[in-house]
Amino acid sequence: MKHLPKNVALTGQLKWVERIASVMDDKFRLPGTKFRFGLDPVLNFIPFAGDVSGFIVSAMLLYVIAKNGAVSRKVLILMAVNISVDALLGGIPLLGQITDFYFKANTRNIKLLKEHYQEGKHQGSGNGIIAVIIIVLVIGLAATMYVSYLILLWLFELF
Repeated sequence: MKHLPKNVALTGQLKWVERIASVMDDKFRLPGTKFRFGLDPVLNFIPFAGDVSGFIVSAMLLYVIAKNGAVSRKVLILMAVNISVDALLGGIPLLGQITDFYFKANTRNIKLLKEHYQEGKHQGSGNGIIAVIIIVLVIGLAATMYVSYLILLWLFELF
């Protein structure tokens, strides 16, 4: 994992965030391969406690970045989405353990930080992202309600 640029304010705290992210997502390498993993997928083999601990570490990293005003609101929103997706996928039995080895929220968030500082990406308020998230959630809720309705109709036909 490459380090953040030296000219970034609060370099010491951001390097700390980067180191923790590396420990959680890609500190170890499977011998004989390029496959890397961290403590996050290993901890997730502990039911509930593993998922919660990974989420807490990711949330604390986001808090440190937000508290220091080191990035735009849009980057913070994108980072929160990564953490949420990781937590949701990680909470699914068996599938969650598998996806934790591949969906690395902390690594994705460090990439967002680098893109923000090195390439000037992800500037702005992030209101568009929030609107998309709300629309997706409303569509998901409507689809869930519709499928539930169909299942109930089917069950009533059986009895």
